[in-house]
Amino acid sequence: MLRIVLSQGWYIVCYGLAIYLLNLLLAFLQPKFDPSLQDDLLADEIEEGGSEQNVPVLPSQRDDEFRPFVRRLPEWQFWLSSTRATLISLFCTSSEIFDVPVYWPILVVYFCVLFALTMRRQIQHMIKYKYIPFDIGRKARYGGSK
Repeated sequence: MLRIVLSQGWYIVCYGLAIYLLNLLLAFLQPKFDPSLQDDLLADEIEEGGSEQNVPVLPSQRDDEFRPFVRRLPEWQFWLSSTRATLISLFCTSSEIFDVPVYWPILVVYFCVLFALTMRRQIQHMIKYKYIPFDIGRKARYGGSK
């Protein structure tokens, strides 16, 4: 960002990097086994005359089996891909070929709207299927009572 602001150019490179990082963030926040996809498969099987017992579902009660949150994009791959993309974009800013003249406020507004709509949909998905990709607030205490 500092390179883009100081040089006042290469806005398309910055926008492309931001879109790619948003895509990586979404993959990082989503579960590997998507419950909405499982619901669609269950509905298709019921329509074809199958039974509901054959399709595995996520636990819905406290007594159900605990299944840890498995990310679609592991943390290491997330950091590796984002670092690689940042380095490639820095390399692209050294060439005049990628300095396409654009009106940058439109790109900023469009990215902000895209980010807000995408994250809103992702948060609604998290609330609907009751999963949280972070372990904020979960304190496991083992041993004696303190």
